[in-house]
Amino acid sequence: MQKPLIIHDPVHKTIILNEFEQMLLNTRHMQRLRNIQQLGLVDHVYPGANHTRFEHSIGTMHMASVIGQSLSLEEEDIRKIRIAGLLHDVGHSAFSHAVENVLKRNPQLQPMIEDRKFIKHEAFSKDIIRMLPQDNFIARYTESQFGTDPFCFFDEISKIATGDAHSISKPYLAQVIAGDVDADRIDFLLRDSYHTGVSFGLIDVDQIIDSLMIKDGNVVLGSPDGSDYGNEMALTAAESLLISRAHHYTAIIHNPKTQSARVMLLYALEDALESFKNVSGTKAAKDEIVRFFTEYNDNDLLGFIRSYASERSLRLLDDLRDGRLYVPVARFSQKILRPSTRMALATIARHGVAKMKFESRLARELGDVLVDLDVASGLPKSIRVLIGKEESFFYDESALANGLVRSISRQLSLTTFAHPDAVAGMDEAVVASRMNKIVDELSPRLLGFIRAEQYLPIEGIILLFYAIYNIFKKEETGFISVPRLRHITWLYRTILQFSTHDSLKNLFEYNFHERYGFPYSDQAFENIQVLVAMGIVDEDLRYYEKNGRYRQTYEYVLTPDGAEYARKLAGSYASEFKQIENYILMNKHSVAKDMVTMPLARYVPSKHI
Repeated sequence: MQKPLIIHDPVHKTIILNEFEQMLLNTRHMQRLRNIQQLGLVDHVYPGANHTRFEHSIGTMHMASVIGQSLSLEEEDIRKIRIAGLLHDVGHSAFSHAVENVLKRNPQLQPMIEDRKFIKHEAFSKDIIRMLPQDNFIARYTESQFGTDPFCFFDEISKIATGDAHSISKPYLAQVIAGDVDADRIDFLLRDSYHTGVSFGLIDVDQIIDSLMIKDGNVVLGSPDGSDYGNEMALTAAESLLISRAHHYTAIIHNPKTQSARVMLLYALEDALESFKNVSGTKAAKDEIVRFFTEYNDNDLLGFIRSYASERSLRLLDDLRDGRLYVPVARFSQKILRPSTRMALATIARHGVAKMKFESRLARELGDVLVDLDVASGLPKSIRVLIGKEESFFYDESALANGLVRSISRQLSLTTFAHPDAVAGMDEAVVASRMNKIVDELSPRLLGFIRAEQYLPIEGIILLFYAIYNIFKKEETGFISVPRLRHITWLYRTILQFSTHDSLKNLFEYNFHERYGFPYSDQAFENIQVLVAMGIVDEDLRYYEKNGRYRQTYEYVLTPDGAEYARKLAGSYASEFKQIENYILMNKHSVAKDMVTMPLARYVPSKHI
């Protein structure tokens, strides 16, 4: 029997690993994470941020254990979530998400494993975890300690580690590792704050964990004693986590220096992969990319780039090494861009090929520069709150949480970077003006390019809002009345209805479930929040009384910018839009709405960037 391993961690203090956990920790897959930085190149901005995926994985294991004990899970389940927490990042690529970004932009390089495309690190993590029993020592230990087939055991662990909650018998185990309020998120926010020296906001970890409970197989927030004050504290604690998440994006992910380092590495890696593919072929390039996720560490990836990149890309690496980051000469954020431009860029940013075309064209037009278009992702969307015997969404119980979801959703930046030696000769106002003109000309064309390749479900929701707007809006002298939808659940049901129509199902391609007692789709929720964040739809808060308790709900109305954007969009989907309008006309009396009247002069699209 091997002695327990005691680790002194700067965030969680003492962490103890048992014999089996040490066995897993000593595999080459876990040891690789020692040389993969948690935040990629962020140490160029925050020098202390050189912590690794290795220590984060150990921290996630520890937090999973703390949560599991608080939830009074069975001992075997706690052992499982500890193992899953330890292994959850085992398939992460070198330099954080750099390789994933390359694969999104270059579909021809996306590797296929057993007839499935692998793009995200979660898929590689799941695959590696499932292969661990090929080690005879791990297989024998699993059989003796857990009394089960090792391949079945690690298949379950792989699902827990990657948040695949609904394919296992105990969904809450996966939610502990990869939910909206989870061990992974808590550890990386605490750890990133500690090592960057940036306070993202105080995370009340103890209160958060005390507020977690299990209901109907799922992790929910609630008061341990069922009191109204306890519910308020549960919401406040969970809000602290969201505040930290929002600050994390602003301080780290969208820091211009972070973006500069990230885009310099991205361009160099993309160039090296293209050269490697030209020499060795596409299959060899895909095989090498698999190694990025399974064998390479950060230094290995830099070595690959140096072996195959062009002279320009090698200069980018030299500048990174020497701390000569490219300098932002023009930056547009959501606060500067008008809603229609925001919406177009947010759509392009989520489509890898179009994003690459957009950035490349903008860079060519502006000269010797690098361009980065980035939008926040990972929007929290499924955590539920238990109040009394009733469940509701966290964001429906907390106006602050709803605002934070919107804040995260709207974080978009478009930045042009130039070499520090070239900046002196640039007029930033001229660059910004040219950039603005090119964005206005290029965005609609790229959206057309995307639509030619695939349907965009978020645009289906815009067309649904526009059909309701067209049918119910009324104009009188100096005034306009527009429809405001009372319930988001009506939107869910209607989107689900369209997803079953042969001619509309591709435009409304959403996965729904009924676990909350009504049709619900994570992706539909996220897309509606994006529309709100980008200024296409307004979201109004309303309070109502039910069973002696006041609750809040949100109502939705198309903005004037949204109406103008949708009017142009409808021309690209003429047949589909006609069907949507006909459906609304036939069911107009079932549309839960109010009419909002305002002066016509107030309901006009924005005129400024």
